[in-house]
Formats: sequence, C-alpha cells, structure tokens
Amino acid sequence: MLCLSMNPDQAPNQPAGQPRQLNLQTMANQMLAGLQHHFDILAFHMAAQDCVTEEAYQLRVNAPGLMPVPQAHRNFEQTQAFAHDLIQRQVINDTLNLCVAALNNSHLFLAAIKAQKEHGQAPESQQAANQSQQTYMQAQLDEKFNRLEQDYGILCELEDTIISLGFALQALMQFQGLVQAAQVDGQGELAFDFKRPKAGGAQGELEDARKVFREGEKIIFAKDELQLMLITTTSFFGQLFQAVARYAEENNPQQA
Repeated sequence: MLCLSMNPDQAPNQPAGQPRQLNLQTMANQMLAGLQHHFDILAFHMAAQDCVTEEAYQLRVNAPGLMPVPQAHRNFEQTQAFAHDLIQRQVINDTLNLCVAALNNSHLFLAAIKAQKEHGQAPESQQAANQSQQTYMQAQLDEKFNRLEQDYGILCELEDTIISLGFALQALMQFQGLVQAAQVDGQGELAFDFKRPKAGGAQGELEDARKVFREGEKIIFAKDELQLMLITTTSFFGQLFQAVARYAEENNPQQA
C-alpha cells in the first residue's frame, strides 16, 4: 500500500539521522492479526459458556470447600447473565480501542503525506506532521472522524456505528446499561449497522444487520451480535486503510 520515509524525533534504539519507514501494509496486517486474536478469544469464551452446566458450575464453586462471602453467592442463572454482561463490556471496549488505534495510526500516515507535500523533506515537514498528530491523538472520537473528512476528504461509512458503540459503553459503565436521552439520534434511536455475510451471496459479500435501542432500553447484544462487532471492525479497517492508500496515491505518488 504505502511505505513512507520520515525523520521523526529520534527513537531510543534508532541511529541518529536514520529515516523511519512507515509501512501501511505492515500496520494493516498487524491490526488485522490482532483483531483475529480478539475474535478467537471471544469464540473460546462463548463456547465455554455454551457448554457449562449448572452441575459443573456448582462443582467448581464448591471445589475449594468454602467461599469468600457465601451470602453474596450468585446462582447459576445470575452468574450466567453477569458473565455475558462482562463479555459484552469487554468486546465493546476492545472494539473501540481497536478502532481508535486504527484511526490514530492512519492519521499518522495522512499527516506525514500532507506535510511532505507542503514542505518536502524540510524540518518544517516533520514539525507539522508531529503537531497535527498530537492534536489528533487528543481529539474525541467524533472529532477524529471530522478531522479525517475536513483535512483529508476521507469519509467512513461505519462512523455512526462506531460512535454508537462509544455511547453503548458509556451506558453500560455509568447508567446500568440503560440508554440515555442524550445518546439517541433525531429518530430517538441508538442504532448499530453491523456487517454480516449476505444470505445467498458470494464468498465475502456482506450486508447490514441493524440493531436499534431506544431511550430507557437496556443494552443487551446477543452472542452472534458481539461477534458481528468484530466482523464489522474488519470491514471498517479495510475501508479506512484503502482510503489512506488512495490519498497517498493522489498526493504522494512516488511513495505509493
């Protein structure tokens, strides 16, 4: 995709004056591999939940011969629901972290390309790229998307869904999972457009699977919907990295 030479502030283990190679393909491959790792671990935990029985749970509870606080012990059904809630929070949090990392890393390439286009290899180029990246790193999630559009003309199809995931995590962490008035759109919805394989479609062909919550409703995603979050993140990565590569081809063709 893109290999770009930069002269950043010197890294501790980097020889002085040696350019740093920013390789978009390498970064994309690393992030996708990390995403697959999250998908595999999620599938493992879900498979374990699918197989666990009340008898097996009670055997494990009683294996040490005592409990820390028996009066606070949760029964099988309560623990099952609580375990799903924990996985749900973790998947949403992991998904958001992955998306923010992809946005931040992509912006690093974009800022470097734009700065080199404007300043060439002069010191001002690196200073401009560094300043732009520092500002971007500190921006809120919605502002990150806005800056990609305003500064580089990059639109992200899944922007609304990713921002909705931020609202969902906020509701789960602060409001007992209940959707708040400030989190819904003009139609009164907190909506998610997940990607899933298209029924009867070709291999790899995707379609939208829409999930909607309204004010006051409790956020609960089914197991397959949690998996679709990671499938959707794969689609987001692909769209974003391709957009960065197109920007590179249009603005720095000798480096593309």
